[in-house]
Amino acid sequence: METEDSRSTDERLPEMLSPEFFKAMSDPTRITILWHLSTACALRSVSQISGSVPVDLSVVSRHLRTLQRIGILKSYKTGKEVYYGVDSRNLVRTLRALADAFEKCCPNGCSLDKAALRDGEQSASAETRSHVPD
Repeated sequence: METEDSRSTDERLPEMLSPEFFKAMSDPTRITILWHLSTACALRSVSQISGSVPVDLSVVSRHLRTLQRIGILKSYKTGKEVYYGVDSRNLVRTLRALADAFEKCCPNGCSLDKAALRDGEQSASAETRSHVPD
């Protein structure tokens, strides 16, 4: 049975910003694999997936395990064959929660227009003056 994470988005933000997630998502081969599985909208075996990327089958298997570990893919074993598919529910939930967390902490977009920059400089300058010993 699947359970929803009862922690707030604020509590989950450090985990969502994990280097492992972004490292996994920044590899071109993994992006190609994710694209292949997303457009297929079906489960694919490791050998079927390997046909869409120019790397060895063993390397494809490693990439698939990495994407599964960060919650982007699910796998199903049938006999000796392992099939993978996109866990779109989890991927969308993670990306949406990440976007929501940024919107919550920075409701105005944390824009750095000239006025905000001046305000920040004045604030930093006042803070520096308040910490200077007499």
